[in-house]
Amino acid sequence: MNCFVTGASGFVGSNLVHELVARGHRVKTLLRPGADERGLRGTTFERVSGDLLDKKLLERELAGCDWCFHVAASYQLWMRDYAPMYQSNVEGTRNILEAAGKAGCQKIVYTSTVGCIGLPKNENGKFTPTDETFLSSEAQMSNHYKRSKWLAEQVALELAQKGLPIVIVNPSAPVGPGDVKPTPTGQVIVDFLNRKMPAYLDTGLNWVHVRDVAVGHILAAEKGKFGERYILGHADGNWTMQATLAALQELTGIPAPKMKVPYWVALAAAHVDEKISAITGKPPKAPLAGVRMAKYKMWFNPAKAIRELGLPQTPPKQAFADAIAWFRANGYLKK
Repeated sequence: MNCFVTGASGFVGSNLVHELVARGHRVKTLLRPGADERGLRGTTFERVSGDLLDKKLLERELAGCDWCFHVAASYQLWMRDYAPMYQSNVEGTRNILEAAGKAGCQKIVYTSTVGCIGLPKNENGKFTPTDETFLSSEAQMSNHYKRSKWLAEQVALELAQKGLPIVIVNPSAPVGPGDVKPTPTGQVIVDFLNRKMPAYLDTGLNWVHVRDVAVGHILAAEKGKFGERYILGHADGNWTMQATLAALQELTGIPAPKMKVPYWVALAAAHVDEKISAITGKPPKAPLAGVRMAKYKMWFNPAKAIRELGLPQTPPKQAFADAIAWFRANGYLKK
């Protein structure tokens, strides 16, 4: 297949390009000028320089493509001005999906996030992971990133209802090799390896190997149903942060932090941190958006993607081992 991929320099996007090329597909990527392409080393693809706001460029470059994967997103938990985030995540999504539809793509895979799926409810201290049937409203979007992605997902659903061949995938918390930036989840591992994590917040995430997420995108193009959402996660990946740190300790031999920070302390510190950032312009070390998200157990059930797509289930501990090895091999550890 001739494939068009946005966000190819990102963590999920670069792994997707590697998987597509390995399967014999031809790949064309949309990259911003000066994009960090370290995650794309070792693979062959065609570069297109530009951005999602250039409709004519998108229509021209998508001509002749069979599959379009819209993975790109502005993912920042703090900005002085959030307007560019909405422009990229919402307007940019409409532009690329409409251009792919106009070009006659057979499948358009839109990368959303589990942040657009309803969170598990706490029933007497027990959390039941939620699935694609649990809907969220705009009012439940606790920060600008989540709100912009929710609005973008509504655009994808609207266009799917109008007949565009769109499939939506909602990755949970990917870890593994190639996390160049690194992502906020990858930063947890880097901080742990560098012994820069004296304490932790009591939260929960659904961990999944980034390679499984990449393969899940391809499976969505092959088997996904138009207008449907698929959680790309791991059935056994719902871990507390305490369990996550225990696994990192087992894999590395580095002692896990024992001190758990009360939520109200972290929230107060984040408020102070952001007030300082508003003056200095430097991003806060602990954005309010991140602390507020950490209040919840972000646990999800990927049974639908496993059943309907055949989503691979690499053990989360292997995903962490692969991430650790990659960070160590690529100079992320301080001497």
